[in-house]
Amino acid sequence: MSVDDALAQSGLSRQQVEQFATDGFLRVDGFFSNEELDRFSKAVDAAVAYRSSDDHRSLGEKNLYEQTFVQCMRLWEDQPDVRPFTFHPKLCAAAAALLDTDCVRLWHDQALYKEAGGRKTDAHLDYPFWPVVETDLVSVWIPFRDVHPEGGMMSYVQGSHRIGYTEFADIGQLHGGEAVDLLEDPKIAALPLVPMPASRGSAIFHHACTIHTADANTTDATRRVFTVAYMADGLHRSRDDAYFALDRDSIRTGDVVVGPGHPVAWPRPDQDLPEPPRELGPRTGFAFSMGGESE
Repeated sequence: MSVDDALAQSGLSRQQVEQFATDGFLRVDGFFSNEELDRFSKAVDAAVAYRSSDDHRSLGEKNLYEQTFVQCMRLWEDQPDVRPFTFHPKLCAAAAALLDTDCVRLWHDQALYKEAGGRKTDAHLDYPFWPVVETDLVSVWIPFRDVHPEGGMMSYVQGSHRIGYTEFADIGQLHGGEAVDLLEDPKIAALPLVPMPASRGSAIFHHACTIHTADANTTDATRRVFTVAYMADGLHRSRDDAYFALDRDSIRTGDVVVGPGHPVAWPRPDQDLPEPPRELGPRTGFAFSMGGESE
């Protein structure tokens, strides 16, 4: 199948693809039906409840990173009802169209539930977190209810994926580093920061090198969001520091990222879902994936 096939299946227009290439992000309203979100949100809610059932701490007892959101990665691997969401044909086709490739693989999925009172998500870009050489990755941010200012709304630095900035930002002092506000960097501050309220049913796509941030959640309800990152087929591992999903599949520096943890997401035959890996990672958190301690 071709990029044109991906474009047709995704429902995106060429103008939207061009807008994504220019801005580094794209909100598509009405991407999912109410029926789909009713079904998938129920599955993700249940998965997050299961994954976090042993954590009885209050928000104030958590570290800064955990106060940003409850993070549950690779839900497709142990939650069969989430799997059709991660490999939703229209969603995966959109990733292929935006990356201008005829084959995409899954990087990972995750729930990011920002609790009531949860702190802001510090400005960062995804690419430095992921040990790959190429930058051909796209993430999609899917809210289960309307998200407005003060409720964990996302904002994106327009065009930041095109300025060559690839520095790691230690959000929430994940590795104990000094807090750095990327938005104060003159090269980044010169670009527009675009607030992006989102209605239920919308999907916001962003490039792996697009700098983004999210408001604190000052509402009394959890901001419930599911995200998926997809990559163009043929990407290579860039470094050997511990990274669970790559280590599990014995992917070494210089190797192509391919294996049970990174299956083809598009194209796939209708109703065909990949078999998950047998070895599962931590139930919550990200530090273990990067060589930190399991949470």
